Amino acid sequence: MFDSIRSRRLSLVLSLMILFSLSDLALAAEPALFQVGRARVCVTPALGAKLAGYFHDREATYVRDDIFVRAVVIDNGETQLALVSCDLISMTAEVADPAKAIIEEKTGIPAGNILICATHTHTGPELRPRGSVARDEEWTKDLVHRIAEAVINAHEGKVAARLCAGEADASGYSFNRIFRRKDGSEVFGRSASDKTIIGSAGPVDPALQTLSAVDESGKLIAVLINFAMHPDVIGGGSADFISGDWPGLMSNTLTDVYGEEMVTLLLQGTCGDINHNPYGKTFLPTSGPAKAEQLGRALAGAAMVALERAEPMTDSSLAVAHKVLELPFYTRDEAIFKEMDALEKKEKLSIMEEANIRRVREWANDGKTTSVPIQTMRIGEVGLAAFPAEIFVRIGLEVKYWSQAPRTFVVELANDRVSTYVPDTDHADRGAYGQRPILSRWLQSDAGRHMADAAIDMLYGLFPKE
Repeated sequence: MFDSIRSRRLSLVLSLMILFSLSDLALAAEPALFQVGRARVCVTPALGAKLAGYFHDREATYVRDDIFVRAVVIDNGETQLALVSCDLISMTAEVADPAKAIIEEKTGIPAGNILICATHTHTGPELRPRGSVARDEEWTKDLVHRIAEAVINAHEGKVAARLCAGEADASGYSFNRIFRRKDGSEVFGRSASDKTIIGSAGPVDPALQTLSAVDESGKLIAVLINFAMHPDVIGGGSADFISGDWPGLMSNTLTDVYGEEMVTLLLQGTCGDINHNPYGKTFLPTSGPAKAEQLGRALAGAAMVALERAEPMTDSSLAVAHKVLELPFYTRDEAIFKEMDALEKKEKLSIMEEANIRRVREWANDGKTTSVPIQTMRIGEVGLAAFPAEIFVRIGLEVKYWSQAPRTFVVELANDRVSTYVPDTDHADRGAYGQRPILSRWLQSDAGRHMADAAIDMLYGLFPKE
């Protein structure tokens, strides 16, 4: 009898333990609630602004579509993060650091918790010092305050929201623009007359990832999009207008669907060797406004597929980690001087060849190093790694492969500009644009490996194995 009572009691206790455990799991599975703010500020320059992205002078004669600074602030009650995307060719510490200082002073968001990146449009004003064209110094100084304004506005407009992470396959819109020759050298683009080309030199990353914020009424208020493709589409080297290119047009398409108050940030992926040209027969547009509009619509569609099926995250973690690497600049050797000597003997030089000679002759960084800031973030189940240059896609794929985060966004052109391009080690010395020392690669050939390793290490710290 007593054994029977004891058995029933034990059964009851076990049942209650299971019930409470299931209840705890149900509570743990509830979507996490954040405070999220978003804002955008127009930064379209005056007509006559010098346009960045090429080796020759271009001036804006009209505005095809405005360019913006877009900001999202995320707060879990203990930690605040700010993410900023600018419709610009690049980002520099000269602009980002004072903007972060203002933001920290006005909002309390630590400067280290702020990521400021560029979409890389080639139809916006020059931001880089000592670029191929002159920049407007007054506009550049004002940009610091416009970036701060966007974050301050987002901070002041925070509302309760859930974050949802999603992904869609956007294959067929991005292509690797570097091609391998039979002798192991590589070349930018593919010419039908070049019979030495044996194939594409690298992969693409077709994943379009989203991190969306939905308020308590179910309304989409902001979406961060991570996708790797060069925004050098809408105008090419002859463009004389201001435009955000396909990232701006994608944002416009999403705004048309979800409303004017919804803000879209492109966190540009590792597109250093990626663009929009299929380099094969097609009846579809391959460049210019028609192509940019096609990409804007198509990638907005992919983003909608991703965010419309994304479940709310249950993880409310927010965290940041940083490393500053001291990496060597490229140092000139006898071979590059011989190459420049041969170029100078040509009767007619292209604009790029002239720039190559000038930059190599004026290079002042032999034997020196530079500080390379790497930033990582944890936003719930999303890990984010940010690099301060144009990064070849293999590096982004490497970080994604080794990251412990359920989803990993890899962002280029963030917080500073330590080089033009950073290729992966295998491609760094094969001779294509993006790989060529000084003209398009400032750092030694293994810089990308060190940058990827640092990001992976920090992501392991933010997402420790249990």
